[in-house]
Amino acid sequence: MRKIGLDVGDKTVGIAVSDPLGFTAQGIMTLERVGIRKDTGKIIDLIREYECDTVVIGLPRRLDGSDSPQTEKVYEFRTMLENKLRSSGMQNICIEWQDERLTTVMAEKVLIEADVSRAKRKKVIDKQAAVIILQSYLDSHKND
Repeated sequence: MRKIGLDVGDKTVGIAVSDPLGFTAQGIMTLERVGIRKDTGKIIDLIREYECDTVVIGLPRRLDGSDSPQTEKVYEFRTMLENKLRSSGMQNICIEWQDERLTTVMAEKVLIEADVSRAKRKKVIDKQAAVIILQSYLDSHKND
């Protein structure tokens, strides 16, 4: 089964999915945020479409490991997603955290090295961050 990775921000959610064997992550879209209920509903649609069994959410922490205001928002997003999954009869979907410290910096570096223009980077950075979050998760669970 596939895994879906999320980079949850205030304005967008970067989204990536794994290949069916769980080796590689590919970015699929950047979701423009409209409201937590609709946003989580769209994520559930993607979970169904890609037949995912696990949601990997990037956990934004400060460099010292402490929670930030954004961490609290992502906790709230996860809670809403869990509730919607339960009410949709999808309570068997596993939700995992993945440390996302510096993923946006890494994503920016990858895009610069690929010679992506500043304007285009702005549009795809969250999707690339989701790829890094999901790939980090996949790499750390290779032998599971």
